[in-house]
Amino acid sequence: MEQPNLNYIDQLAGDDAPFRQKLIDTIKSELPTEIDTYKSYLSANNYNATAGSVHKLKHKISVMGMEKSYYIAEEFEKNLKNNSLDLQADFEAILASMQNYIDGIQ
Repeated sequence: MEQPNLNYIDQLAGDDAPFRQKLIDTIKSELPTEIDTYKSYLSANNYNATAGSVHKLKHKISVMGMEKSYYIAEEFEKNLKNNSLDLQADFEAILASMQNYIDGIQ
């Protein structure tokens, strides 16, 4: 499985350590909330709203350098719009990987 990384954030921040930390802090604060929102919509069987949450999470996936995972998320978003949960397990594994990674960053 593809692993999250900070390569894109490092490219954006360059030598600006405070800006780099601000980007990381933003992800650390927003990711758990966005995951909770996704799970809430999913448990309510609101697939359209769940697709919206997946769309929002795709941006975090991209920022964390997970190109292949981005395409899985994109397909899962389309599936949800068609009332299908195909790729749900794959998408949730991506979310878990991202959360574990970000939890390990100081």
